[in-house]
Amino acid sequence: MTDAFEIDHLSYAVPARRLLEDVTLRLPAGRVIGLIGHNGSGKSTLLKLLARQIKATAGHIRLDGKPLTTWPNRAFARRLAYLPQHLPPAEGLLVRELAALGRYPWHGALGRPGAADHAAIEAALAACALGSLADRRVATLSGGEAQRAWLAMLIAQEAGVLLLDEPISALDITHQVEVLRLVQSLSHRQDRTVILVLHDLNMAARFCDHIVALRGGRLAYEGPPDALMARGMLHRVYGTGMEVLTRADGTPVALPD
Repeated sequence: MTDAFEIDHLSYAVPARRLLEDVTLRLPAGRVIGLIGHNGSGKSTLLKLLARQIKATAGHIRLDGKPLTTWPNRAFARRLAYLPQHLPPAEGLLVRELAALGRYPWHGALGRPGAADHAAIEAALAACALGSLADRRVATLSGGEAQRAWLAMLIAQEAGVLLLDEPISALDITHQVEVLRLVQSLSHRQDRTVILVLHDLNMAARFCDHIVALRGGRLAYEGPPDALMARGMLHRVYGTGMEVLTRADGTPVALPD
């Protein structure tokens, strides 16, 4: 298995506080990778570092074996797409127009969209089951529909790596499952690497292939969900007792004591 990201001795600090401390890990390509941990554990900070939104205080990150800092901007945008926790306004935009913004790295500000662009947009809308909503304004959509519209933009970008910061935090349980099933399908069917910040441990265990857990800015666990879902390991990550049950389909579920 190849690695999408190689991270070595990564640290990030702001005045009077260290948000990440000496993190070394490997993130496998073509998998759904969940970042979990307490609030303030460094999950979003790590995602922003991978997305080149902020610069590390120390350490190194490589994407596809190449130092992150050496990627040209356009090549980086074609390879990686990032969806922040707080989305920018989409005032007046139709769903199709939002998806079309994902093509910017391919034709630039002055370029005219061509046949390949239009095909990528339609494929993204179809993948997110948005064909019937393509001419609706994003502002009129439900939370789950709007989140799928933003994901369509990332899919239209045709990036092989997707970084999603808390993509289900504002959704009800039905739409959470809907979005995570879509993310899982994108990864497994199209061989995309998806790295997403999640607060719900059980959702992470159910939908992710690989888990990275942070605690206090340090790496607390990295590996498959099954090994994480054990009483001792969960106590190490969260610092509280949890009971682990097994659903009828074999999926583990953790409940606080």
